[in-house]
Amino acid sequence: MTAIERALYELNEIDGYAAGQSFMHSLDPRSKALVTTLYIIAVLSFRLDSLSGILFMWIFPILFSALGGISYNRVFLKSLYVLPLILFIGMFNPVMNREPMLQAGSITVSRGWVEFISIVLRGLLAVQASLILVMTTGFQKICYGLERIGMPAIFTTQLLMVYRYLSVLLQEAASMDNARRSRGYGKRSYSPRLWGIFIGQLLIRTVARAERIHRAMLSRGFDGTVALRTRLHWTMTDTLFLIISTALFTATRLTDFSYLFNMIISRQ
Repeated sequence: MTAIERALYELNEIDGYAAGQSFMHSLDPRSKALVTTLYIIAVLSFRLDSLSGILFMWIFPILFSALGGISYNRVFLKSLYVLPLILFIGMFNPVMNREPMLQAGSITVSRGWVEFISIVLRGLLAVQASLILVMTTGFQKICYGLERIGMPAIFTTQLLMVYRYLSVLLQEAASMDNARRSRGYGKRSYSPRLWGIFIGQLLIRTVARAERIHRAMLSRGFDGTVALRTRLHWTMTDTLFLIISTALFTATRLTDFSYLFNMIISRQ
């Protein structure tokens, strides 16, 4: 399986999880979207030097994965795809901030390294929460729920189209890659010129296919808004889920874990 085919498989696998049956799957997309947004806000609101609080927030993706019938290992591994981008964001903190912060025996850890680890953890947790939302809801239902909350239809439609055309792009890339390998006679490396031609042809083919899809959508009555066959139903379970999650996030955010850890260590 090539890298392109693996990416397409991963995308289809995420859509497949949305068809499951669990507590998280039964919730209204609006409640899950609100809870995910509040969770990301809570995680990002921690100070960069508050490692203990950020680490405690890790319990929520694990809990939501269990409630959604999804292996957390799968969620964690999928979140690692954005790790290079997150590392790039925080890579300069250890260099710019060398103020000593922690002492572990003879090893001194600078504030920059603590901030770097915090940036990595916050990025991974935010991505994991978003993945759980998509894997237990489906991207189309998320867009429809966001539109019902009040997000303008032009934004939700654009989000849905970008997500759908991503699979179109991968399918065209996989088809062209298979043709390239079948005519390459075992050759694996190509010149930058040939790769430029490959990317240009991929763009042309993707745009042409997207236009055909758009004409098919217009012929079926597409009016620029997200359509969903089933109606959304907000129940008491969704209200309790939102209230309990918000209370837990708030309590975790306001708790001084560094003070608690120091108290526990001092008593021992």
